[in-house]
Amino acid sequence: MPGKLTLFERKGNAVKFLKDLKNKLLSPTAAYRPPQGQKGLEEKKLQPDLQTKLEQIRQLFGNSGDLVIHELEAGGVPCAVLICEGAIDTSTFSEIFARPLTQVRLEEQTPNALLCWVRRHSLMAPDQKEFKTYAELFRFMMSGFVVLLIDSVPYGFAFGIQGAIGRGVDEPQGEINVRGSREGFIERLRPNLALVRRRMKSPDMVFEYLQAGSKSRTDVALVYMKDRVSLKLLNEVRSRLEDLPLDVVLESGYLQPFLDTKPLSIFSGVGFTERPDTLCAKVAEGRVGILVDGTPYALVVPYLFNEHFQSFDDYAHRPYYATFIRWLKYAAFLFSVLLPGAYVGLGTFHPELLPPNLLLKLVSSEEATPFPLMFEALLIFFIYEIMREAGLRMPKSVGHAVSIVGALVIGDAAVTAGLVGSPMVIIVAITAISSFVVPSLYEPVALLRFAFILIGGTLGLYGVVLGFCVVAANLCALNPLGIPVASPTGGSLYTMRDTIFRWGWRTLGQEDLYVQDLTGSDLKEEKTDGNQTT
Repeated sequence: MPGKLTLFERKGNAVKFLKDLKNKLLSPTAAYRPPQGQKGLEEKKLQPDLQTKLEQIRQLFGNSGDLVIHELEAGGVPCAVLICEGAIDTSTFSEIFARPLTQVRLEEQTPNALLCWVRRHSLMAPDQKEFKTYAELFRFMMSGFVVLLIDSVPYGFAFGIQGAIGRGVDEPQGEINVRGSREGFIERLRPNLALVRRRMKSPDMVFEYLQAGSKSRTDVALVYMKDRVSLKLLNEVRSRLEDLPLDVVLESGYLQPFLDTKPLSIFSGVGFTERPDTLCAKVAEGRVGILVDGTPYALVVPYLFNEHFQSFDDYAHRPYYATFIRWLKYAAFLFSVLLPGAYVGLGTFHPELLPPNLLLKLVSSEEATPFPLMFEALLIFFIYEIMREAGLRMPKSVGHAVSIVGALVIGDAAVTAGLVGSPMVIIVAITAISSFVVPSLYEPVALLRFAFILIGGTLGLYGVVLGFCVVAANLCALNPLGIPVASPTGGSLYTMRDTIFRWGWRTLGQEDLYVQDLTGSDLKEEKTDGNQTT
């Protein structure tokens, strides 16, 4: 019949359709096209004529309400001052910039004379820069700089007179320590760099400025010590940040997936901190710190797994107590991950392993509940995650009420109504408290907890042990930027002097450990440039 496809034609069309679907799904440009950046007029150089420059700026800025342009004559020479409203310190602007500029007296009222005065005979701001393009003009102006344009001069000047927008230096909220500094990073980049510089007064400490996001143009600073950082590591981090396919970067978490070698792994090789002293300690070991304007959290690459169990207090306390606290953290991590799954596996497949008295209590408690042990554990942990998220996102004035309602009303009512057993409530309480001992690992712990409950409810303790081996293998396979994330646990006892144990400073200061010389590392360089751990 005309118009009817044969079997081979239908088979060929189906194969072609599957190939096209595969190409669309696997093509990186199908789901997301990287931004092309701000091209065109904004990349053009400044023209000499003042009015032409101002017209071009108004056109590119789109007549935005925060654009402020003051045209005036300085020493008889036409010029213009441009600012973003609310981004500068008005009192400082009036004292050290506006007054000298309006009161200047020139022997020759020419643009070159004013240019010479600005360059050589004035100091209207500690941070003074020259630029030649509209892109640089907008970047400086939107960063709180005052821009000065002079007639017949094909470039401009930017003066750093940023206003104090945002909160001041305060105690970090997520990393509370008994001893040590009470200062934490804030949302402004320059004060954060000053906090780091105040602790590391060495010319080897380098701050390297980059920009991230083709639209937001967020200021990013690489922090490293040039005599300790690996050049191979530094170049890799720099190239990944320069090639970001993002148009907006608002938080340091935007950069983290591009620094991870295996972004699909449940663990990450990138750490974060909001303490300047912690960042200084990591940078002194040869790491690279990344500070992003607009967020109080700094990234650290590479970040080893054992560092999640370390804190600044460990190095202020006595070694034996620091070792005890570290063991406590490792035990809390294992409890938070394995305890619910092990309890479900024991109660479902291996009840003979429980003591008789405990087994009788477990049986009497579970007989009154209508759900299997695995479903009961999944249900109560799901409710716990809901309550935790609600208490975290709600205002502080009602956040405590959510926790009280969840703990007293829902927990007690669920046990009284026979929906869950009393032993399960105890397991949830121990697991929840243990998960907060190592807060930086809460994300993988929350997912692994549900996974091990499913494994324990279907395969028993054998499945829990097998699942733990798979997680450990996945962790050991991570190699962020050439450094094994499980280092240096695979070395000798001396290489582990700051992992499970914390030896004294006399021992830690005797010899440096070069992680890239250990087994599994791909970052092979001379020792003078290597990563070090103390």
